Amino acid sequence: MRRALLWLGGGILLFACAVLLGVNLYVQSQGVHNRIQQELSQRLDTPLRLRQISVTPWSGLKLNGITIPQMRPGIAGDFLDAETFQLRVQFWSLFSDRLVIRQVLLIKPRVVWPQNSAGKWRLPELPPEKIVTPRVSSVSPTAAPNPAATIAPNENKTTNAETTPFTPEIRRVNLRDGEFTFLDSADRVVARFDGLDFTSSFRTATDIQGDATIAKISLRDRFFIEHLTSPLDYDPRALVFSNISAQAAGGVLSGNFRMQLQARDTPFQVAIKFRDLQASQLIANAGGSPNMLAGKLEGSLEASGETAQSDALTGHGEIFLRGGTLQQYSLLVALGQLLQIDELTQLHLEQAEVHFRISPGVVTIDQLLLRSPNIRLSATGTIDFDGHMHLNSQLALDDKIRRQLFSPIRENFQPIADPPGYAAIDFHVNGTVDRPKTDLMDKVVGRDLRDLGGVISTLFGHHSKKKKAAAETSPTASPNDKAAPVESAVSPSPNESTPALPLKPVPTP
Repeated sequence: MRRALLWLGGGILLFACAVLLGVNLYVQSQGVHNRIQQELSQRLDTPLRLRQISVTPWSGLKLNGITIPQMRPGIAGDFLDAETFQLRVQFWSLFSDRLVIRQVLLIKPRVVWPQNSAGKWRLPELPPEKIVTPRVSSVSPTAAPNPAATIAPNENKTTNAETTPFTPEIRRVNLRDGEFTFLDSADRVVARFDGLDFTSSFRTATDIQGDATIAKISLRDRFFIEHLTSPLDYDPRALVFSNISAQAAGGVLSGNFRMQLQARDTPFQVAIKFRDLQASQLIANAGGSPNMLAGKLEGSLEASGETAQSDALTGHGEIFLRGGTLQQYSLLVALGQLLQIDELTQLHLEQAEVHFRISPGVVTIDQLLLRSPNIRLSATGTIDFDGHMHLNSQLALDDKIRRQLFSPIRENFQPIADPPGYAAIDFHVNGTVDRPKTDLMDKVVGRDLRDLGGVISTLFGHHSKKKKAAAETSPTASPNDKAAPVESAVSPSPNESTPALPLKPVPTP
């Protein structure tokens, strides 16, 4: 009995191995290989290549080395290059005209997706000559057309059997460790997604619903998001992240995002709320100095726009800075040294907020407010998308600080009603975001202080060496003498140096 059972078990094992070998030989045959490759290409409407196909009991149908070529010239590499496709199929469907794929597992896909000239992200399309249409007869293409020609019943049956479409049915798609790079029409990186995991199911042949997890997102290499999770819906018309949860700059984000893939210029809508974002880290990521601003940011943004036109953005938002400190800002540092106000050199902000609106090409600042214990700085105006600024600003000091100022300077600050107990001076900020300019120094110092004008000139390097020498050799100049106009700037020219400020405490009259 034992010997019979061993022979039976061995026979079953040999039979299973033979079946597995036969199935592998079948799916690896040139005809089946080409048929699967062709029908998947037809279903996705994109050219697709398979290097190898195999079947195992533990992983099902396995497709290795799948690629989709890049259709746009000038971009290196393929549109899609995936390490492995694993397909779990219904076994007997391999031998029918309808291949039922219960689950697709895509491992380590690398996608470089450029925007076309119309501002849309589209899958590479099959060339017209590659689109297969069923044959309706077996008449030779070189034969003259004959309306009276007939086809024998057995011949017609054979032709229909040969041209019956081989239709795969996909029920679930999972993705592991994906990398997606989206390029604009000028081949610049718009967004990059690393470590993408995705589990989904098909609602229809082209509509996908599932959950996405992304380890890291880079937006134009300036803003970085980590550990994003969200339900995801995709169809040929739209891509929707409906409940985003993520981390950025040490804080958290939540919101939703929708992109219309088929509409012209690929419009999108986004609504985001954020809190506890580290201001210094955000500034460093954007290329600025991380030591300029410290504190935690919270706020919201609602916007809509078009990915093909960066200027076509509209919306509104607000930003609040909690526990903030503004330091190493050259204009305020210089002003603090000039006026002997230590609080200006490093503002510990009790209140810091911005309320803004976005219209095509322009950000309108409805209110910008920075308030420390004794100083209040506010502004309204516009910032163009190209960085040019036009801000009407006000610097207000409380009476305690104002009384410490040198008398001619103190008179330039006029009392205001809101807030009470403060005196203020109005000034303008223009120039660009990276090189702003302002007339604040002229407004604070006034035109009557030639000696201080010389100091300011030395600080910012805007006067010639001859004028500097003249200022240094005239220590007895009268305070009533007129000084040449001084153009104040937030930072000196890159080609000019800023010497230390030779100031001494000014006695209060």
